[in-house]
Amino acid sequence: MRMLVLKTKAVFIFIMISLASFASENQTNTEEEKKAYDPVPGVMEHIADAHEWHFLDYKDKAGHNHPVSIPLPVILYTNGHLDFFMSSAFNHGHSVVKKGDRVYSLDEHGHIVEKSGISVIDFSITKNVTSMILSVIILFILLRITAKAYRKNNGVPKGLQSFLEPLILFVKDDIIQQNIGKKYTKYLPFLLTVFFFILINNLMGLIPGSANVTGNIAVTLVLSVITFVVTTISGNKNYWGHIFRPPGVPVILLPIMIPIEFLGIFTKPFALMIRLFANISAGHIIILSLISLIFIAQDSLGNGGAWGVAPVSVLFVLFISLIEILVAFLQAYIFTLLSAVFIGMAVVEEH
Repeated sequence: MRMLVLKTKAVFIFIMISLASFASENQTNTEEEKKAYDPVPGVMEHIADAHEWHFLDYKDKAGHNHPVSIPLPVILYTNGHLDFFMSSAFNHGHSVVKKGDRVYSLDEHGHIVEKSGISVIDFSITKNVTSMILSVIILFILLRITAKAYRKNNGVPKGLQSFLEPLILFVKDDIIQQNIGKKYTKYLPFLLTVFFFILINNLMGLIPGSANVTGNIAVTLVLSVITFVVTTISGNKNYWGHIFRPPGVPVILLPIMIPIEFLGIFTKPFALMIRLFANISAGHIIILSLISLIFIAQDSLGNGGAWGVAPVSVLFVLFISLIEILVAFLQAYIFTLLSAVFIGMAVVEEH
């Protein structure tokens, strides 16, 4: 009970920080520019990738907005040239960057384009990439500490080890071994890494100002493609036989069943990709939309309306945030479970 109260307080603090950040990002520069509040740009900015890590905006005495952000490295390959610079050179989209005869700028979606229309290949370290690197470092540190604790305590779980050990054993025994069978050890490193990578990024995404890594379809696409490659390579004679010659199916139905079974090879990883992306993105959008209700009420009814809506909005955000903690674990579990099921179907021997 005490732990639940502490978690609730932590989530409430995060909500207040997120509320302040979201409010600062959506303030207008002057009274003359004031118009009907549109929550879409602010919501999309929070869930999209970017070339800088933007936290909030603050106003000076003159009423001008000043973004608070961390610049990130920009790496571009254009027409045989490799260009390096920091994203701060764009001045939050207000400036262009000249590199020789190449002039770079940010378009309305935050993508880097070359002024003359030359194709640009972007290898930049974006906000999502930076967050993934941080998550990998955190994962390495956690598992390193756990491994050292095992050697020091002779296998007796203590501290962080006592939290991670049941989690690791659950994934190993109840997800991987149960669904793959005797050959599970070959896939243990991959599936354990997938589980903790998704879990850590899901939890990091709940922190205000953080990156929406697992809510980015490019990230979930790569994860599902890796599962697809592992499954396809691992497929044995029995697996491919069920696809191209389904047992027990009349010959007359084979022209229908074979294309369906073959299509299933691709629909499985596609479902993995969409499920993780949609669930994580939906959670972020719901929370930000609930916060936006305060500013919509202020725009329509004034400060009194905003103060009337705020308590209800914050309570709903608190409730959804607690659910999102559960979803963070649940989506890591589901992705790992389905990956193990697909691999298990590929390696199972004919009975």
